[in-house]
Amino acid sequence: MSTSEEADPRVVSASRDIAAAASEIFELIAEPTQQPRWDGNDNLSEARPGERVRSVGDVFTMTTTKGNVRENHVTEFTEGRCIAWKPAEPGQLPPGHLWRWELEPIDAVNTRVTHTYDWTQLTDDRRIPRARATTSDRLQASIDRLASVAEGRGPA
Repeated sequence: MSTSEEADPRVVSASRDIAAAASEIFELIAEPTQQPRWDGNDNLSEARPGERVRSVGDVFTMTTTKGNVRENHVTEFTEGRCIAWKPAEPGQLPPGHLWRWELEPIDAVNTRVTHTYDWTQLTDDRRIPRARATTSDRLQASIDRLASVAEGRGPA
């Protein structure tokens, strides 16, 4: 790894153990209408009902708080364990950044959750400043809010 990559990491992640079953947590992630409840960046406004992710190749639509619409192309999917997507403007190819959620059951009621943002393939120079600003602390904020919702302490 070069010095510039160490100073400017293009893959950041955060993890936390959550006191909830992996299946319950996964449902909050794979059901796009639930995502604004736990988005730690307060960037997500709403999703269309009926777009629950079920496989690689699915596309779900999300509206941001600024009113921008994003089509999220699912690139990884294992029910209850892993989901990843690449956002894109409607009708466009994804510019190359990826959001991944991995769930590892610890036992029946506890789950290790890892959230990763990977912009190693980002090709749109206009998006690089925002990509750089997406730190592990920002990812941790989403995990912490997800934990609050999954553990019954967050917004309904």
